[in-house]
Amino acid sequence: MTLNAKIKKRILRLASTKAIQHSMFWAILFLLYSLIEVLFTHQSFFYTVSNNVVRLIILGLAVYYNVYRLIPKYLVDKKFLPYLGFLILTVLIATPLESFLIYLKSSSHPDIRAEVVTNLNWYFIPNFFVLATSTVVKITVDWYTNIREKQELVTETMQSELRFLKSQINPHFLFNTLNSLYALTLKKSDLAPDIVLKLSEMMRYMLYECNEKWVPLSKEVNYIANYLELERIRQGARVDISYKVNGLVSNQNIAPLMFIPFIENCFKHGLGSHISKGFVNIQLDARGNDIDLQIQNSKGEVMPKQNHPRSGGIGLVNVRRRLELLYPNRYQLTVDDAPTTYTVRLKLRLEE
Repeated sequence: MTLNAKIKKRILRLASTKAIQHSMFWAILFLLYSLIEVLFTHQSFFYTVSNNVVRLIILGLAVYYNVYRLIPKYLVDKKFLPYLGFLILTVLIATPLESFLIYLKSSSHPDIRAEVVTNLNWYFIPNFFVLATSTVVKITVDWYTNIREKQELVTETMQSELRFLKSQINPHFLFNTLNSLYALTLKKSDLAPDIVLKLSEMMRYMLYECNEKWVPLSKEVNYIANYLELERIRQGARVDISYKVNGLVSNQNIAPLMFIPFIENCFKHGLGSHISKGFVNIQLDARGNDIDLQIQNSKGEVMPKQNHPRSGGIGLVNVRRRLELLYPNRYQLTVDDAPTTYTVRLKLRLEE
C-alpha cells in the first residue's frame, strides 16, 4: 500500500468516527446561522456568536433527544405517526425556550427583544428543519454503517475461509510428495536425490511465495513444471507427460496453487497401479488475462474400489471453493469423466 493510499485510508477512518461527524454537523449549522444573522440583523460578531451558542445548545438537546430517543423508539419500529407527533412536540418546546433565553440576554437591545417576540412563530420552521435534517442524517449514517459492517464481515469471512483452504492445500501436496520419496528410498533408488531437489524448490515457493494473496502467473507455471518433473522421475516410462504453455506468461496475477490440485488429481486418482501405460496432457493458453487450462489423463475403465475415503478429494473440493471466492462470475470449469479418460478445462479471467 502506497503512502498516499495509507493517508487516504486514515482520513476516511477518521471522518467515519462519530465525534468528527457530529462536529462537522454543528460547525456547518453554526456557520449557516451566523451568516444569516450577520446579513439580516447587522449585529456585532460577538453578539451573533453568543446568540448562536444559545441556539445550538437548545437545538443540540432537541437533536440528540430525537436521535437517541425518538428514532430508536418510534421510527425504527415504523411508528411513523407517533414519531412525527413527538418530533413536532419537541420543536414546540425547544423553540420558545430558545427564544426566551435570547430575549433574556438581549436586555440592552430592545429592538432585538421586539424582533424575538414578533417573529417567534417563524422560528419554528428552521428548528423543525434542523430536527428533520438530523433524522435524515441519522438514517443515512446508520444505513451506510450497516452496509460497511456487512461488507467487512463478508470480507473477513472470505479471507478466513481462504486462509483455511490454503492451509489445507500445502500439507496435502507435501504429504503426497513425501509418500513418493519414501517409496523410492525403500527401493534405494538413485532418483531420490533429484526428488529431494525438486521438492526443496517446490517448498521454497509454497513457504515464501504462497503467503501472498496473488502471485505472478510465471511463478505458478514454473511451479507446475517442477511438479511435473518430479512426477516424471517418480512415474518413469509408464506415464507419458506432456506440458505446453502457449502465449505470453509474465506478471499476470493469479491466486497461488490454483492449478495444481487438478494436475495432482491426474496422478493420484487417474493413474494408479492398475494402468501399465498412461498419459497426462496439459496445455495452458495465456491471452492477456484470459487463461485456458486443459488437462487430460488416461484412466482404467473400471476404477478400483476404495476401502477408505480418498484423501486426495480435498484438493478438488478446495480449489472449487477458492474459485467461487476469488473469481466469482469470472471462471468456467468443465469436467468430462469418460470411460478411459478424464478431462478438466478451466477458463479463468485474471485480475487486471
